[in-house]
Amino acid sequence: MLDKIIEVRPGEGAKAEKLLTVNEWFFSKQHLEFGMPRPIAMEMLAQTGVCALLSMPEYKGHNVFFGGIKEANYKDSFRPGDKLELAVEMTKLKRNIGEGHGTVTRDGEVICEGTLIFAIE
Repeated sequence: MLDKIIEVRPGEGAKAEKLLTVNEWFFSKQHLEFGMPRPIAMEMLAQTGVCALLSMPEYKGHNVFFGGIKEANYKDSFRPGDKLELAVEMTKLKRNIGEGHGTVTRDGEVICEGTLIFAIE
C-alpha cells in the first residue's frame, strides 16, 4: 500500500509516504465523500513498522504479523489528493513481540496516530 519507504532505522523506526489517488481500490467512485476507511491507515502504519523490524539482521527471513492496535486516534478523514507521511517509532521489542507508536501526517498536521503490536515468527 505504501508508495515509498523514506527512512529505515533497524529496530528503531521507519518513515514512508503515500499519495492517495481517486484510483485507490478502497475509494468508490459513488462514495468519495466517505474518504479512505480508517483501518487502512493503521495497516499502512503496520507496513511501515515492519520495515524497521525486518531490517534487523536477527529477523532476516522471518515473518512479521500485525498483532493488533493497542490504541488509535483519528483527527480527520483521508481524501484523494492527500499526501500522507507515515512514521513509526518502535517503543518495545522483547523476544518475538514488538510495539510501536505510529503517526500519519498531512501537510505537517497529525491526522492519525496509534500504538501497534507486532508478532515476529
